[in-house]
Amino acid sequence: MTARVLVVDDIPANVKLLETRLSAEYFDVVTASNGMEALAICERGLCDIALLDVMMPGMDGNEVARRLKADIRTAHIPVVMVTALDQPADRVRGLEAGADDFLTKPVDEIALIARVRSLSRLKVVMDELRSRAATSASLGMPDPLAQALSERGLRGKILLVDDRDSSAERIVAALRGEHDVAREASPQNALFRGAEGDFDLFVVSLGLKDYDGLRLCSQLRSLERTRQLPILMVADIEDRKRVLRGLDLGVNDYISRPIDRNELVARARTQLRRKRYADALRESMQVSIEMALVDALTGLNNRRYLETHLASLLQTVTGRGGSLSLMVLDIDHFKSVNDTYGHNAGDEVLRNFAGRVKRMVRQTDLACRFGGEEFVVMMPDTTMAVAAQIAERVRAAVQGELFPIDGGGRAIPVTVSIGIAESMGVGDPDMLFRRADKALYRSKNSGRNRVTADAA
Repeated sequence: MTARVLVVDDIPANVKLLETRLSAEYFDVVTASNGMEALAICERGLCDIALLDVMMPGMDGNEVARRLKADIRTAHIPVVMVTALDQPADRVRGLEAGADDFLTKPVDEIALIARVRSLSRLKVVMDELRSRAATSASLGMPDPLAQALSERGLRGKILLVDDRDSSAERIVAALRGEHDVAREASPQNALFRGAEGDFDLFVVSLGLKDYDGLRLCSQLRSLERTRQLPILMVADIEDRKRVLRGLDLGVNDYISRPIDRNELVARARTQLRRKRYADALRESMQVSIEMALVDALTGLNNRRYLETHLASLLQTVTGRGGSLSLMVLDIDHFKSVNDTYGHNAGDEVLRNFAGRVKRMVRQTDLACRFGGEEFVVMMPDTTMAVAAQIAERVRAAVQGELFPIDGGGRAIPVTVSIGIAESMGVGDPDMLFRRADKALYRSKNSGRNRVTADAA
């Protein structure tokens, strides 16, 4: 996996060293010697990850990180602080400024590559989600990036996996003031709870007595329900190789013992912010998909959904020797409703009509608004005889009760004409629709307010 890595340092020798190491792993490297230059490169979208030296004249690395995370154009860029300062308080300052990770000078080559690779994977996912979310924003939905900027990473639900009581007590005490923390000593039970619970973050000790903590991390990554959840490893100093292996497995972050409370809290906040950012983008993407496939007025699926879903559904039903029936409905004299009472009244009728149709068909049936006053219901594994009974039930429900308009101020009668057709082993959706449509027009030509079955 390659990425464009920005290296920012005011000392040319440091820049050259990092550039050489990263280039050897086939990363593209761009460089800057000060904070303002770095901000300009990030704002133009010329990098995927930023490695910032903390101690720079003018604008230090922490200030650069703060500005990057405060700007909606650059808030998504992962930031790694590179520092000669090795005190926990120094690391906490970087994390609180918005940094996603840090490296201590002299930079270990293996740790450098592992961190960059891990953040590269995150950036690829984020870019895809941001691209899809941009479409949602163009449809007038809330901007998930703006929402992310206000996220502080508090009130998370955390599962701690640690079988050492003293260690677990310290971690729980550090996190409990800001989060809901549950502890599980058994890795097997933790895997089950993780899949069944609604957790936001896993904190996994690599020092489990009779179980490999990395295996648990790998299992969490392999399960569908826990694959996207962040994992924070707790490691001893001598666990360096296992930590690097964990990062390669997809673990998000780690913290070394002895644990500094402030660093632990800061790293938990960072992972929770990142998760909620991704969750917001996925939700935005899902809503945009629904908007593309759902009719905004009636809440039913739209014509696009019908045209894509009918073919696959018909193929599935036909493949197992079943039959699918199609019902095409048209509200009688709907134009006169708009002409007489206005388009607002027409919209009220359409919404009410859609609700009655949905109530009268079965849960397995799929109702769609085809366009205007025309609707279609797909009925899998349904014979013509059964389809006729359902259609008649719908027709009677429409005729049987007046339709309220003007906010319920008055009500008008509405009827519907319906045509039905059965696939009878033929997997051509266009032909099935044409047959049902012809049956509909026979209903209309025969006086309307009736159900007509295809004669084929």
